[in-house]
Amino acid sequence: MARRRFFVDTIRGGQAEIRGDEARHLTRVLRVETGQRFEISDNVGVYLAEVAEARGERVVFRIQEPIESPVPPIRVTLCAALIKFDRFEWIIEKATELGVERILPVDATRTERGLFEASRKRSERWTRIARESSQQSRRAHLPEILPAVRFEASLETRAAARIFLDEETAPALLRVLPDGLDTAAVLLGPEGGWTDRERELAASAGWMAASLGPHVLRAETAAVASLAVLIAAALR
Repeated sequence: MARRRFFVDTIRGGQAEIRGDEARHLTRVLRVETGQRFEISDNVGVYLAEVAEARGERVVFRIQEPIESPVPPIRVTLCAALIKFDRFEWIIEKATELGVERILPVDATRTERGLFEASRKRSERWTRIARESSQQSRRAHLPEILPAVRFEASLETRAAARIFLDEETAPALLRVLPDGLDTAAVLLGPEGGWTDRERELAASAGWMAASLGPHVLRAETAAVASLAVLIAAALR
């Protein structure tokens, strides 16, 4: 059985600690004890560590040795149009499990009114969701949750392949991906779909239109499906 993995802010003098709510979860729910071994990451490296102290709101780890971590097959930025927050948070959770490197919330023309402004107050919650999902999926590094931007600004995202997911007569995503792809950006639309103007702007900025098949998918389904296709293509 794989060891649990936790993220820590820093490692100093061969030790790291977790405080607050997460520490209380470790001591009261998981009932960690001195001498138990876990894996920890400081978002730079992963280490085998032993619990040196576990009391209430403070858990201290003593580093034992570094652990080699696999290199992600592809680095993906998911530019996801804002949708209702419960569903957007599902995207964050599942995209994190699938290894996304960055998530950029996007305010599209048909994004529900008020979500762009309200997203500013969600940063801490979204970061926490990504952290918890990273620990569950045993990632070596946390994804970056970027501040929301307007649609035009999202088009400036850089990557070797920039994919504009569309339900129109676009070719299948797998067919437009070049071999040896190491970075990609995926632009995912809102519940109401893209406007013709947004399609024109994306095409002018060099984004490649692609589809995920003949059916109309929910935004969160499209996020998972597109990431799965990119990972499979990078591993082939």
